[in-house]
Amino acid sequence: MEEEEKKDQANSRRDFMKKFGLYGAATVAGSAALYMGSRFQNTKPDKDMVRVLTPDNKLVMVPRAEIEAAHPTVKGLLKKGREGIPGKKWVMVVDLAKCRNARKCVTACQSAHHLRPHEYHMNTLAMQESKDTAPYFMPKTCQHCDNPPCVAVCPVDATYKRPDGIVLIDNERCIGCRFCMAACPYSARMFHWQEPQNSVEDKELTYNVELNVPQKKGTISKCLFSADRLREEKLPYCVSACPNGVYYFGDENEDAVTNGTTKETVSFRELLRKNAGYRLMPELGTEPRVYYLPPKNRLFDFPKTSLLEDNHDNHV
Repeated sequence: MEEEEKKDQANSRRDFMKKFGLYGAATVAGSAALYMGSRFQNTKPDKDMVRVLTPDNKLVMVPRAEIEAAHPTVKGLLKKGREGIPGKKWVMVVDLAKCRNARKCVTACQSAHHLRPHEYHMNTLAMQESKDTAPYFMPKTCQHCDNPPCVAVCPVDATYKRPDGIVLIDNERCIGCRFCMAACPYSARMFHWQEPQNSVEDKELTYNVELNVPQKKGTISKCLFSADRLREEKLPYCVSACPNGVYYFGDENEDAVTNGTTKETVSFRELLRKNAGYRLMPELGTEPRVYYLPPKNRLFDFPKTSLLEDNHDNHV
């Protein structure tokens, strides 16, 4: 029983230190600090010492002076990027009745991923089913399909599906063949034909696959569901930036999604059931993780311009 309690305490300690980025050798000044830590394992704590949990789950004492800020490596970030966030199944709901093409979501996305004004991970489209139906705006992101054709055609495993539902692209692997662009039925990917914006400023940054920065010429880029923000328990950039409450985002496993404007958390399944939620092109069998609520009882009038004029103004 006593051994089980000690084990629970160690696990609890490990979870706490993981959350705050203190777990493992990355927070200690290399392997030498871990070696030094073993010499202080039985030392009583004092103001010059600090407890650190080693990779083999031992609490050791190391000199406080030896502790320094963790510097993530590309290898470490790529590994986390593949694993995703355990126990989660991320999902997005887009309420078309609330969209007025404010484009704050687009701007926030471009800023976070260092994109030019004409480069998009997401965009808002002007839609009209026929000349007799009312037009409306529709934000469109990567659909993060559960059966993604882009993943199936990638010859180098650069694009992949995580256990938490997100589809990412590893630009350390991407060879720019653009097979994934051809396979995507939602036209959700872009190709860097030129040197990315901020390429000089970003040169010294450590590549983070969950943010896809620095961007790289000759590779593919797309919506990432703001995987880097989810690591910090924050809503995606687009969801937080929208002033009209268009987006809900959350965890399907918990049956909970949160509106980025009102911060209201509601049942994911009830939201879809009560509002006749749907997915784009379900007949393709791609199983998207982005759902839409129909543009009924719209909060805003569509601008008094034709779709042709909106297209000309690059609003699509």
